[in-house]
Amino acid sequence: MASIVNMLEAKTTLSKLVERAEAGEEIVIARDGIPAVRLVPVPVVPASQRLSGPLRGKIWMSDDFDAPLSEEDLALFYDAPIEPVDRIDRQPAESPPGRPPVRRTR
Repeated sequence: MASIVNMLEAKTTLSKLVERAEAGEEIVIARDGIPAVRLVPVPVVPASQRLSGPLRGKIWMSDDFDAPLSEEDLALFYDAPIEPVDRIDRQPAESPPGRPPVRRTR
């Protein structure tokens, strides 16, 4: 049989209620005499039963993944156009004087 505890009592004795729930006792917290929630322990899954990476062996990282980029690769990041090539020939929207041109990214 579950122990029914009112909300005020649960607030003041929460740590003791958690200990009781961890020990296997079913604790029900009621609001105005109506059961609202059940306090139950979280099941502990032993490490031997955990799914150890469903993508293990399918993803790899190169030994030089963090090596400095070549000048050619850096140019692709910093000097390449922001918009796709087929959109470069379009004219950007007019900007007020003194402001840089507006670039459409749609």
